[in-house]
Amino acid sequence: MADDIRRWSDELARDPSSLVFLHLGEALRRQGQLEVALKIALRGLERHQRNVAAHDLVARIAVDRRDFARAFVEWELVLRIEPDHIGAMKGLGYLCFHQGRVDEAEQYLNRAAAGGAGSDVKNALNMLRRTSGGVSLSAVESAVAARAPVNDRQYLFADQLLDEAQTALLLDASGFVLAGVYLDSDGDNVSSDVGAQLSGISDEVRRAARHLDLGEWKAITFETHAAVFAMAPVVQDNLIVIAASRATPLGLLRRLLERCGAFAADWLAGTTPENK
Repeated sequence: MADDIRRWSDELARDPSSLVFLHLGEALRRQGQLEVALKIALRGLERHQRNVAAHDLVARIAVDRRDFARAFVEWELVLRIEPDHIGAMKGLGYLCFHQGRVDEAEQYLNRAAAGGAGSDVKNALNMLRRTSGGVSLSAVESAVAARAPVNDRQYLFADQLLDEAQTALLLDASGFVLAGVYLDSDGDNVSSDVGAQLSGISDEVRRAARHLDLGEWKAITFETHAAVFAMAPVVQDNLIVIAASRATPLGLLRRLLERCGAFAADWLAGTTPENK
């Protein structure tokens, strides 16, 4: 992580308009360097005022600093820009509960659940409904604000991605899902279907690259009406696939691909904490 922070800091110094500030700010937040993280995030936000991930980052840093008023404002801004942003709904649900506004908390969590949020939101809703607000703050905070358990392969890449609109899948050569999850617009898990569609694609891309005398393929990106995708081979003919909203800059998409690909390689080799 220290090497990543140094590299991202150098890149941001070279290009202050780079979106790498999102990676840097999040890494600093996780290390507890909240004041520095906030400074980086706010400087980035000045240059990218309608960037949803930037507002979300500032909100999460604000929560860690116990500045709940700032977090509330930032997540409300996120929903104005992207009304279906699940992370903002979850965050506002937690904040409302923290302030004793249980009905509003339930409304936000219901919206998040309807938008395809995972079991953490459903668990939080169940606690709210069972106890009529008598549940402890820590229980809702852990259910709403915490990330999914690292030993759940569906959420293996949760810490590598920047927001809820991004997803990553790790597939083997036959299209079997090794890790990650892909949810459609209805919130259904279609990871296996995606894997089946991409079964054998590495061989096809490799043949096309050789036919065109391009050498070994390293990565490919493409755009659909719904999202942008990037994929790259990982060790032993496995495949990492990244999907993000169409508004995602291709440079950021490539960085996510590299980051998740490297993490997948370490995980397959058994060298990440999730494998220990």
